[in-house]
Amino acid sequence: MHNEIICRLEAVWRRTLRVDGPVPLHAPVFEGHEWEYVKDCLDTGWVSSVGAYVDRFEAMLADITGAHHAVATVNGSAALEVCLHLAGVGAGDDVVLPSLTFIATANAVSHLGASCRFVDVDEATLGLDPARLDDHLARHGDRPIKAVVVMHTFGHAADLDGLMQVCARHGVPLIEDAAESLGSYSGGRHTGTSGLLSALSFNGNKIVTTGGGGAVLTNDPDLARRAKHLTTTAKLSHPYRFDHDEVGWNYRLPNLNAALGCAQLEALPAYLGRKRRLASLYQEAFADLPGVKVVADRAGCAGNFWLNALILDRPDRDLVAQVIEGAAARGLQCRPIWTPMHRLPMYRYCPRDDLAVTEALEDRLINIPSSPSPVLDAVISAGAGL
Repeated sequence: MHNEIICRLEAVWRRTLRVDGPVPLHAPVFEGHEWEYVKDCLDTGWVSSVGAYVDRFEAMLADITGAHHAVATVNGSAALEVCLHLAGVGAGDDVVLPSLTFIATANAVSHLGASCRFVDVDEATLGLDPARLDDHLARHGDRPIKAVVVMHTFGHAADLDGLMQVCARHGVPLIEDAAESLGSYSGGRHTGTSGLLSALSFNGNKIVTTGGGGAVLTNDPDLARRAKHLTTTAKLSHPYRFDHDEVGWNYRLPNLNAALGCAQLEALPAYLGRKRRLASLYQEAFADLPGVKVVADRAGCAGNFWLNALILDRPDRDLVAQVIEGAAARGLQCRPIWTPMHRLPMYRYCPRDDLAVTEALEDRLINIPSSPSPVLDAVISAGAGL
């Protein structure tokens, strides 16, 4: 079985896309104004935490996502921490989140002195299951939950309508970890604009990169002002004095990084088109292979396909390892999904519900190469693969 999977991956990249060399899981693409904008920062000396590119980057993010406000941060983890803090999360509080997530989601809770409570995901979305969340909140009404964090796995939107209804019913704010989902939509609405606040990431492996960076999105002007104030060391405006009115963070995104991000955002439509074309090639390649399918868009959703993923019909840890190791031997980088949070030593004793879906998915999911490579333009324009 693993050889058949690898052969089909090779067919996409070697025969259809005609790539001979190593194929990374997700590599950044720089083909626009990146050099020009970064050089402008170097030429003018505006390389640090203020500058025109920071303002421009934030404005572009707000325009692209439809959020009323965007505040750039030094990375996505910082953005998550700020979101939770602004939602009122602090020492001794409880926060509900999926165990099936990247470590940054849980760490943001811990860094604020709060505790994680893990609820299972829905296999159809790979995100928090609204029914299970509803049950958890109903059963734990004696200990108020300060916030719920949903993560849009691999760029596919969770069931935001269902989760928003549950959170509204229980009076709990919803925070979106949209680190992976820039360019993804649910019901015509961009991910990261439904909850009270959301966090984006622009790490080197994301669909758009600033080298390292993040952003807070919100539709609340007061929260946006607070986010900007806190992430810039809570410094009061003054021509030359250094006065601060509370304990803040130095979570500012440098102008140099923002310049790179502006050029990347200009190319986002092209990247999205390529990634959706690649997803179609994968869907076609695996359509007739029993026991495995490619994670696809749900009805009413348009994902960014940040990382394409194969999902096995049943858990098989050995097969997952065989595919990853065998593909690597042929120059194709694949990876497993993250180890669920409740299996890690620092979160092993956190309260959790039955996590049967999460535990099964750990041994069913394989991420496959997903770079928005320009080779996709030539192949698709020639009519191949679609």
